[in-house]
Amino acid sequence: MPDTSPSTTTASRTRQHPDLATELRVTVLRLSRKIRSAAVVGELSEAQYCVLAGLTHHGPSTPRALAERDGVQPPTMTRTIAALESAGLVARSAHPTDGRQVHIELTEDGVAVVDETRRRRTEWMEEMLRHLTPEERATVEEAVAILRQVADV
Repeated sequence: MPDTSPSTTTASRTRQHPDLATELRVTVLRLSRKIRSAAVVGELSEAQYCVLAGLTHHGPSTPRALAERDGVQPPTMTRTIAALESAGLVARSAHPTDGRQVHIELTEDGVAVVDETRRRRTEWMEEMLRHLTPEERATVEEAVAILRQVADV
């Protein structure tokens, strides 16, 4: 005989009708994946692009700082940096205050890859938005303002 206790019934209902938080999380993840896959430049992995974008935003960084910012172990970041360096997208330079460390910085080619990736991703999103009605587009604009508040908490 099936279990029809309140907790089982609620769990079943939740799977059939996810709550707003679940729907939002799943939708944002799906949208993020689509944006990332729509604008791949060259043979870069998403992890490699994240390092390049982080360097664009934060400036030159130590490998340790990059690993911490991206939430990976230092050996993983070392491999990522090596691949980016061999592709000519980043370069090592002397740390300005600690001779034992190095800074990783973007090369001109690295800057160009970030710029091109951002351009392609924006272009893809603009194309998706073109398919919306004016009312839907206005709703998206309102939702973006609210989501920005949520993201900034």
